[in-house]
Amino acid sequence: MGDFVRVATVGELPDPGATVVEVDGDVIALFHVDGAFHALDDVCTHDGGPLASGELTGHKVACPRHGAKFDIRTGAALSMPAVRATRAHDVKVEDGGVWVRLRSGHGVDGPVGQAPVAKPAPLPIAAPAASASSTGAALPAPSATAAGALCEDSVRELLKQVKDPELFVNIVDLGLIYGVTLAPSAETPGKQQVSVDMTMTSPACPAGPQLIGDTKRALAAHPEVAGVEVRIVMDPPWTPDRMTDDARDQLGIF
Repeated sequence: MGDFVRVATVGELPDPGATVVEVDGDVIALFHVDGAFHALDDVCTHDGGPLASGELTGHKVACPRHGAKFDIRTGAALSMPAVRATRAHDVKVEDGGVWVRLRSGHGVDGPVGQAPVAKPAPLPIAAPAASASSTGAALPAPSATAAGALCEDSVRELLKQVKDPELFVNIVDLGLIYGVTLAPSAETPGKQQVSVDMTMTSPACPAGPQLIGDTKRALAAHPEVAGVEVRIVMDPPWTPDRMTDDARDQLGIF
């Protein structure tokens, strides 16, 4: 832990207000709310968005990219798609100045005042009976409903087996599926080629390769599927309002 560094004068930042300062080479978001100053890393832990540019409501700031909210007092992540806290720092007011001292580590993950919730292990994704998941475990055959006549609705039902490995919510309820297209297979009569337009919660989503692979395995389980193409689409960008009510309930977003 370093020394306190003077970053501003008390009167130059309105209340409420936010600005960006630099402390020992780190970019810090400085907030002024209800007469008190707070400092966080100017980084959303979901997609690296600049928190100082976000909407400030009371002691909450929303990342301008995807709407993840953080507590400016502790750095705690308060809403999806962020699940990790950003780092909070020590602040003091002295001699008419605002002083910040960097902390190591990061704040408490999850909403303020709540203990961290243990994350369940991800469930295996359905695949053909003769195949196995990436973990080596045998995968279940598709349900009777999913194995019925192939159509967009049945494709979406199959895709509900695919869950985001961080949020543990299926990709359909998360709003990641932008479109489903079916076309007769030229190589395999009686079967169909399925194309899925899928987005990610951020362009650099680390779970992207896993979600693509799981999507292909889930759809390949259907006896009428000849092949699967997954196209990643980033326009329009994903935002939390694309989630279903079921997803919001599961994530505790009201």
